[in-house]
Amino acid sequence: MSDDIIIRPLSPDDSLEELTELLHRAYKKLADMGLRFVATYQDVTVTKRRIKTADCFVAELDGKLIGTIAFHRPRPWTDRPTDYEQGKIAHFAQFAINPEFQSQGLGSRMLEHVEDFARSLGLSQLAFDTSENAQHLIDWYGKRGYKFLQYIDWEVTNYRSVVMIKDL
Repeated sequence: MSDDIIIRPLSPDDSLEELTELLHRAYKKLADMGLRFVATYQDVTVTKRRIKTADCFVAELDGKLIGTIAFHRPRPWTDRPTDYEQGKIAHFAQFAINPEFQSQGLGSRMLEHVEDFARSLGLSQLAFDTSENAQHLIDWYGKRGYKFLQYIDWEVTNYRSVVMIKDL
């Protein structure tokens, strides 16, 4: 992996169109599996809404966005009764690496960045969710210390999600 890649907070000068295209490219493999992740089809308006309440980080190389991850601080969600959504656990979403840079360590580096960020806020746990049909992702996160917490069924997807959590 290139030492020229920097991980930084999303800037107001960054293109949300470029960020949305990155999400589409990175999630294409999942779309090809028939999984309807929001990131497979969202438009720029949805991207903007989804990062509005997040600390969004990007990986940049030569002025191009090649990775992203949105960190959400613990906050209660009023319409869900699960531990994941009751304001007890920080989580991340919209984690994407440009396919040209996958399997080169950038995903691990970005995930470690967000875990360190969570620790810097005094948080002790971090969670995320993915399709129960994306076994390759479940395995990848499992190797990084994430464990099963619960299932959740989002109305905007066509699969049941696995929520995984890690003690920081």
